Amino acid sequence: MMALSTPYLLGAFVVLFISYRVARQVYIDARIRKLGARAPIRRAYVPYGLDFAYNAVVCAMDNKLYEMWVAVFEKWCGPGRYTVEVGIGERVIMTADPDNIKAILATQFKDYGKGEQFRLDWHDFLGNGIFTTDGQLWHNSRQLIRPQFVKDRLSDIDIFEQHSQILISKIEQSQEIDTLDLMFRFTLDAATHFLLGQSVGSLEVPKTVFADAFSNAQGIQSLIARVGPLNWAVPRNRMGFYQSVKVINDFVIPFIDTALALSPEELEKKTSHDEGYTFLHALAGYTRDRKMLRDQLVNVLLAGRDTTACTLTWAIYHLSKDPAITAKLRQEIMDTVGLDRKPTYDDLKSMKYLQHILNETLRLYPVVPYNIRVALRDTTLPTGGGSDGQQPIGILAGTPIGYSTLIMQRRTDIYPTPSAEFPPAADFAPDRWNSWTPKSWTYVPFNGGPRICIGQQFALTEMGYTLVRLFQRFETVENRMGDMEPGLHADIVLQPANEVRVAFR
Repeated sequence: MMALSTPYLLGAFVVLFISYRVARQVYIDARIRKLGARAPIRRAYVPYGLDFAYNAVVCAMDNKLYEMWVAVFEKWCGPGRYTVEVGIGERVIMTADPDNIKAILATQFKDYGKGEQFRLDWHDFLGNGIFTTDGQLWHNSRQLIRPQFVKDRLSDIDIFEQHSQILISKIEQSQEIDTLDLMFRFTLDAATHFLLGQSVGSLEVPKTVFADAFSNAQGIQSLIARVGPLNWAVPRNRMGFYQSVKVINDFVIPFIDTALALSPEELEKKTSHDEGYTFLHALAGYTRDRKMLRDQLVNVLLAGRDTTACTLTWAIYHLSKDPAITAKLRQEIMDTVGLDRKPTYDDLKSMKYLQHILNETLRLYPVVPYNIRVALRDTTLPTGGGSDGQQPIGILAGTPIGYSTLIMQRRTDIYPTPSAEFPPAADFAPDRWNSWTPKSWTYVPFNGGPRICIGQQFALTEMGYTLVRLFQRFETVENRMGDMEPGLHADIVLQPANEVRVAFR
């Protein structure tokens, strides 16, 4: 009797499960329709969108995520439409539309946040820092950190000078260099000097324990973020993730304890003058919370190292491919500061071609190529829905929203028609900035709205200072990659997929 009834029970279960799924989907669709329309939906060929998830992982490993997403938009959205729904076990929205990105980051800022799952996924590495939190926790972090970046400090220039001279000496000793590796070490040294008052010295000793641990933890964290809900399968312990985090903490915590041992008066004296100023001392003047100090330091260190290193690498790559751009930059340097004098803040701000080179680099290579938010309440995105793509899209609370500044800033339809004054959008052409200003929200290399990068001016100053000192010392930079393209590796920040090998002369 039991054997005979088993198939019927299984059949009944399947029918009930399918009925539940259908009823649930009908209910969800009705809720979405009350809020707005649907974006174009990428059809899944395997249940739960596993075909898409598999393809995304393969493309990420092959450094083809950009090409994958461009193909998805072209196939499922059509010309000029850059918002799509993909299903990976749940409804996920991906957009490269400036109006939608503006809504997420600014005009509907309170509707979108990092979300609790994001905070949990990143907690072991970054804790409750400025990049992982929402609401009051995020506000407190920003209020703590922002004052340290609001003015130009002579001590910052001194740090850039000290480490750029070590960088130059390393280049002088080399026939050719792996640009990204050298820039990562340079910016890590400068960042730890600025934050803690002491550099890790990775330019002098490339294989430092701290530098290796930081890179390992960051790489594993990037993998955890990429696999999303499947990140439980990442063997963190076997890959050395927790050991790397311990090394980071063991390095940072003694600096924190030393700062906390100072009296408020001693901290005030240190932070009221440029001499002896460190980022940590300034933070310790506002909070005595040891863990908060640790979390904010690691958050800022991550941004301070990667943003500058990768952007400098992309800029040097393009300078190595176009000697005319390099010659024009060097002429501006000679006209402004000569070949010996250290540039000042005012010098850097006055050098228009230098600024154009940095702007053009960030246009083609925005720092964070793909980002994500979660709807904190039922809401909308302003455009991309309906058959014409002009209607608001209904968004339920908890819906993940991905957005890509990389795809948006490479869309040809947001730029003027190519002409003598405006080269094709895919070209690296700093002179386009002489007479062109991007439309609102089509150029956001440092994000925008309340969460705009508070260290962007610091990063731009460091990048500009470094390029000036390099091309005061060297006349040219030669590309040594042959026919190899750098490729696009979408880690936490946008990196070259291949070594960028150049020779300074």
